[in-house]
Amino acid sequence: MASLVVVAVFLLWGALFQPPQVAAFKPLFHDGSMTHREITQMAILRKTAEVCRDIATAQGRDFTLAINNYLTASAVQKACATSPDSSSALSSLEFYSAITEIYLSNAAIDVKFALSAAHHIDNEAFVEGRELITRGMAVVKASVQQESYIFARITLGALCHTLQDFYSHSNWVELGSTAPFSTLIKPDLPLNNLADRSTPTCKNCIGEDCSDNILAEILLHKKLTSGYFDIFSSEKPAGKCSHGGFLDRTSYGDPTGGINKDDISSSHGFLHQRAADMAINATMELLEDIRLATGNQDFLWLMGLRTPVLAFVIDTTGSMSDDIEEAKRVSFSIIDSRRGTPEEPSGYILVPFNDPDFGPLTRTKDADVFKARINSLTASEGGDEPEMCLSGLLLALAGAPPSSDIFVFTDASAKDSELRSIVQAMIQITKSTVTFMLTNPVSFRRRRDVSQSQQFNSRSIPQSDMQLYRDLAYISGGQAIEVTRASLSQATAVITDASTSALVTVLYVVRSPAIAESFSFVLDPSLSNVTVYVTGDSPVFTLYSPTGVSQSSSVADGPLGSILTVGNLRRVKLNSDTQTGEWKISINSTRFYSLKVTGQSSVNFLFNFVEQIEGGDLTLKANRPFIGRNATLLVSVTGGDSFTVTDVLLVEASGSGVVNGTIKAVGATDFLVNVDRIPEGAFLVQLKGLLNDSTRSLPSRFQRQSSTQQQGSRVTITAQPNSTIEPGIPFDLNFTLVSNNTESNYTIRARTDRGFSVSFPSSLNMGTEGSAQGTVTLTAPSDTESGTDVTLTIEAEDQGSGDSNYVALRFSVMTKVIDFSSPVCQVVSIKADCPVECSTASWELSANLTDGNGTGISSVSFNRGNGSLSLSIVISEDGTNVTVASYNASCCSQEVELVVVDRVGNVGTCFTSIKSPSVDTTTVKPSTPSTPSTPSTPSTITNKPSTITTVITTPNRGCFVSFSMSVLLCNLIVFFM
Repeated sequence: MASLVVVAVFLLWGALFQPPQVAAFKPLFHDGSMTHREITQMAILRKTAEVCRDIATAQGRDFTLAINNYLTASAVQKACATSPDSSSALSSLEFYSAITEIYLSNAAIDVKFALSAAHHIDNEAFVEGRELITRGMAVVKASVQQESYIFARITLGALCHTLQDFYSHSNWVELGSTAPFSTLIKPDLPLNNLADRSTPTCKNCIGEDCSDNILAEILLHKKLTSGYFDIFSSEKPAGKCSHGGFLDRTSYGDPTGGINKDDISSSHGFLHQRAADMAINATMELLEDIRLATGNQDFLWLMGLRTPVLAFVIDTTGSMSDDIEEAKRVSFSIIDSRRGTPEEPSGYILVPFNDPDFGPLTRTKDADVFKARINSLTASEGGDEPEMCLSGLLLALAGAPPSSDIFVFTDASAKDSELRSIVQAMIQITKSTVTFMLTNPVSFRRRRDVSQSQQFNSRSIPQSDMQLYRDLAYISGGQAIEVTRASLSQATAVITDASTSALVTVLYVVRSPAIAESFSFVLDPSLSNVTVYVTGDSPVFTLYSPTGVSQSSSVADGPLGSILTVGNLRRVKLNSDTQTGEWKISINSTRFYSLKVTGQSSVNFLFNFVEQIEGGDLTLKANRPFIGRNATLLVSVTGGDSFTVTDVLLVEASGSGVVNGTIKAVGATDFLVNVDRIPEGAFLVQLKGLLNDSTRSLPSRFQRQSSTQQQGSRVTITAQPNSTIEPGIPFDLNFTLVSNNTESNYTIRARTDRGFSVSFPSSLNMGTEGSAQGTVTLTAPSDTESGTDVTLTIEAEDQGSGDSNYVALRFSVMTKVIDFSSPVCQVVSIKADCPVECSTASWELSANLTDGNGTGISSVSFNRGNGSLSLSIVISEDGTNVTVASYNASCCSQEVELVVVDRVGNVGTCFTSIKSPSVDTTTVKPSTPSTPSTPSTPSTITNKPSTITTVITTPNRGCFVSFSMSVLLCNLIVFFM
């Protein structure tokens, strides 16, 4: 199998041996045992629920969800809604999609780094493993600050794998530990009491019984060790424990056996559940540290709990002034009407383009910043030249969250049409929907007299270029809407529709060339605000309800709904009553048309192509599946409390061919779907099933469909794992092509979304073995900000057949982090004289906050309190910058945690409680600071970790725990004595 050959070449150890099944907790699925997927998912759900509970408590709202290991994404999403009416605003699909990104990245470590001791903390590689974890945490925090959530999730999944493997591969559980080994995520704490290389740690197992194979003196003195693992050699240091398992050759030599707890049948499988529980708690501890460094809102967005973004790509040449004004109008209308509501967009993206320029990308959470930026756009120069449309779109695709709706405004053809294949790849990777708002197309100029056409300033889009926009829209599940400038304001209603939360696609069909055809689709009780879109060249249609009532496209307001006709668009808003059941639509057009049915519903699905690895588990497939061969999809259904999946189909995008899948449930909401072949052309994934509803005696049929077209290939391309790169330093990336077409020549293209310098071979020949290797060299500018994400797409196209495939890799540009020390928080004084009637008095806290020789304090916030906080900066006697924090609160608010974050995300906190009927004034004398370097004025504490300015009361950030580093260190010293 070509994909296995690629993996073998890539990992340099042959396709016959796949150590993932013995080197860690099982990646995704394993009957009776906890997997990395379950451990990661449980930890994320529990920590996310805790964050939402803390936010609700701070806002005085009830939070009734029980936080345990039985949570579901749907339950947590609903509990995190700010009100019962807003539960649909946060799509559980985006939440589940983020969790899936994280656990698939976690599982991928078993393929990408199968033989790395550090990634699995084998061979007593504690120092190297901790470095992977702590440097990964720095990358996650920097990426979140730059709103690079996708790369943050990829990195988070990878470092969680190493963290979780510690509890399965080391003897931490066997030492009787009841809490996670926090030193793994605290690089400023020492790794004490490690067994050195010359210290024996194990004895032979008694046959298959390894329950007592760790030496008594190791347990007595609480020496930390981990098992040795090697699939090639049986050598290991004398007396050392092995990992154990069939492929671990070290476990066959003295001392025999192993100590891993990867599953219930492992050498120490009797401790598997304890190790898994410890791994869950450790993952939650890591997530809490990230939450403290980033804040509640950014943490929830990292986890995908966010409303959709508003994303515009706008042509700014001279003829576009009316279009720019309309983009301003519709965006301002959405912002102003939804500000402060559950439907308020979570972010805003703007990319201008013309010729020869495109960008910069504006990505902001602040609606006013977006307003100012779009308001500053002016139409200038231009003329009838093509513009850099696809370059701007590529920038938006990489900058927007997955599954975003992106709107492109232009009246010109694309000068950079050579980017089509890379844009198509990015659409398929991100599953984003692109809709083109095209003014002055040639089709409209043909239909109007000369006087009407003069309003277009003599610019028009030729039909060949119009087809490019249509094709990209169809691939993404979007639309190419062709209108005059006078009617553009009507057409932008689709932007308002698409910016609605929890939007699902029921049906999407493209026919080019057009043929008269009838289609059916099922509407279920969970759907609301159902809309039917028909775009095409003079389309005509008739819509039929489940009860047989019909309405033709010529009737604007009929029994089934209201129809908006503008340009080549027909938009049908169905009436709210009697929607449930099977609908039909008969449709025709002169040349082409598309049909799209959408609605709002919590019930949706996501899918990923996966491939099997040795031992039966699965890993994510990084690029297009192989045409004509069988394939496996991991399908997850979200939002429904009770449902049955009956069909998962691969539906040809422009035909009637269907490939039916065989479905196997692997959990309450997850399914493995096997298909016997991948279609030749583009296809869509369609899901059908039954939805149980407590208000109905019988289940209701439902259907959902992916909007983004998928495509197979006959070439496979793989590359090194995602990584970080340093500014100004070239990074070499090796990639491999494999194909059945020996001696074929492939054109190679490589490009980043940020225009970084890239060098690569222009072509590769497969040779007689049907494989070839190449290298891409990527260089980020030396002034690139730390945490910036960049997407590199490498494409290979067969020069003969045109068949192509791609691999897209995300990198984070990171300046090397050398500061791993947390800020220090020292309580100076507490003044509290609180009577029984707490509301009549207040108490005060003063603390000195320092970061020593670190990068400096970036932000200060507080948790568990409803007081006010002010900051001032002074210089101590030894010249150290000291931030003096003064906190004041009512005696009714008796606890507070001050949270201090430095510029690379290290977190320090200090906790104070005055919980008693009456507390006398307490003063702790600090080392005396010198006179302030600046006047001691109130300071502002913002919710952004990167800023510290002047005064805030009752910050809305409720996230930061106790400054427990010193306590933890003492506990560890006692523990290892």
